[in-house]
Amino acid sequence: MIEKNAVILQRRIASFLILLVIMIFILAMRIGWLQFIDGDRMTAKVANQVKDSQTLQSPRGTIYDRDGRELAVSRLTKSLYADPSEIKDPDLAASLLAPLLEMPPGDVKERLTAGGRFIWIKRMIEPMVTKQIENVIKESNLRGLGFLEESKRYYPNDSLAAHVLGFVGTDDVGLDGMEMALDKVIKGTSMEHFVDTDSRGIPIFKSIFTFAPPKQGKNVYLTLDSTIQFIVEQSLDKAMTTNRPQGATVIVMNPHTGEILAMANRPTYNPNQFYKYSIKEWKNRAVAYNYEPGSTFKSVVAAAALQEGQLYPEERFIDNGYVEVSGRRIRNWSDESYGNVSFVQVIEQSINTIFVQIGMRLGAYKLIEYAKAFGFGKATGVELPGEEEGLLFRPEDMRDSDVATMSIGQSIAVTPLQLITAVSAIANDGVLLKPHIIKEVRNMDGSIEREGMTQAVRQAISPETANRLTGLMEKVVLEGGGKKAYLKGYRFAGKTGTAEKLQDDGSGYSAGRYVASFVGFGPVEDPQVAILVVLDDPQGSYYGGEIAAPIAGEILGKIMRHLNIYPQMANELPASKENIQTNSIPMPTIQVPPGKVVVPNVAGKSIREAGEALTRAGLSIVPVGTGIAVRQSIMANTIVEAGVEISVYFEAR
Repeated sequence: MIEKNAVILQRRIASFLILLVIMIFILAMRIGWLQFIDGDRMTAKVANQVKDSQTLQSPRGTIYDRDGRELAVSRLTKSLYADPSEIKDPDLAASLLAPLLEMPPGDVKERLTAGGRFIWIKRMIEPMVTKQIENVIKESNLRGLGFLEESKRYYPNDSLAAHVLGFVGTDDVGLDGMEMALDKVIKGTSMEHFVDTDSRGIPIFKSIFTFAPPKQGKNVYLTLDSTIQFIVEQSLDKAMTTNRPQGATVIVMNPHTGEILAMANRPTYNPNQFYKYSIKEWKNRAVAYNYEPGSTFKSVVAAAALQEGQLYPEERFIDNGYVEVSGRRIRNWSDESYGNVSFVQVIEQSINTIFVQIGMRLGAYKLIEYAKAFGFGKATGVELPGEEEGLLFRPEDMRDSDVATMSIGQSIAVTPLQLITAVSAIANDGVLLKPHIIKEVRNMDGSIEREGMTQAVRQAISPETANRLTGLMEKVVLEGGGKKAYLKGYRFAGKTGTAEKLQDDGSGYSAGRYVASFVGFGPVEDPQVAILVVLDDPQGSYYGGEIAAPIAGEILGKIMRHLNIYPQMANELPASKENIQTNSIPMPTIQVPPGKVVVPNVAGKSIREAGEALTRAGLSIVPVGTGIAVRQSIMANTIVEAGVEISVYFEAR
């Protein structure tokens, strides 16, 4: 019996050992499978269960005006997220959060019940609202809700320079304007950071922001002057009320450097709430609006004819009130006949028939050649997105009637920026400059990475022709169609324009709809600013001299005061029309208060000559560069304290 029991025990032990070996073998096989066959997948699964990640985006660089005033800044703000699996009562949570988030309760509930472990409820919430939500979460003991800090773009001046600045989308992507054009420069770096989660899979997001943030974007300084920009926009708002145009544009530029000092459009928008506006309101008409310039283009036609010797300022013409070209009758804008007139009167009164004659003298090839020389038919290359090229004929395709209409600013399409750039060339001794709006880009340590430079494109006309044409355009402001831009004590040159508006499909003109404009520069003795005013489809009066010129005059007056350019206090009776010197108008005597001196004009002088002139005037010189004086820090004829230092910039010629 004992032996039998011993055998049974041995068998049971053997069975147990065999079973144990089998189990160990199965376990070893499973471990081997997990380790060598399915190891990568399981490792990733475990990692996903205990880790999460968030992309950290550093704040965008700041955009400043030329004097360091903030135009666009980034601030840290909070975004609300939820873990739907932790939400116990989505109806209650939605009813409490929806009013604060300004969202429909149904939309909030839909996100709270979306499933998964993480979902955004609303991003970039204002600080006051964030505080209210935090109180609600605490008081109602709402689980599964939390905040993450994100960088939000703010525009402290609201709509000021909106079309230049553009705006930024929710994911920190520049969507228009400089924000879009310089997105890679302004936008900082992003960094994906992995964090542990708790046993329930809830990410510990707050720990993310205890780490060093990624590198911030570079700061950008624009050529804009915030004060001039404000002056322009204030006048534009008044014009929108008074003249009720469909749209409007004003550009102010330094004709000696190509720097854009102001650029404004109407309609406009607030980039802080860009999503509330339409694409039409986002459009930067200054660079993306093609229109027929009308009589403002006659300054280019006159420049071409003077340069080519096809026109002499003393020349007289006979105007019969109309001219026929290829069976097409072209009349004067006033429907009047001026008879025997000098060219001074022709440009003063913007007589269409005579400009047709001048254009026919030039011919298609020369007309197009000079239009291209002044930059028409090609984008200027300014650092703004969406720039149009305008429209020019091919000279070989032009009929005589096309030459005639182009001579009076029709059959050509330009952008506002092209036109002011071209007229600035007249103010700049005939040198066409590339317009620019970036002054400099700075690294976070303040060092300059990139600097905007004055770039000459070409010599469009000679300095002598430019000077002669300036004198003629000054007469337009003194006695011609631009009289309403005249400012007592200042000398400005300009040209008005009134053009029929093209239909949207380009098939013809819209009856009773016009584009009124004025373009000019000054002070004539040393132009500091050029200005263009364009009113698209104004209501009531539509002549450029009647509605655009006074806007330009108002803006220029305020700019002169801002730049400390004082009026010349003297007898300003203009010279006789018949005896005027077309290359310039004699400077009136300036009355100087005791203890003050007048800054002389040293343009074109050598360093020695400029130094002697300033010393005689009781001033000091700070020379910059070598060669011939091209500009000075305080413009000529400005009244200043004796002993003031004047920086004079010299360049090789």
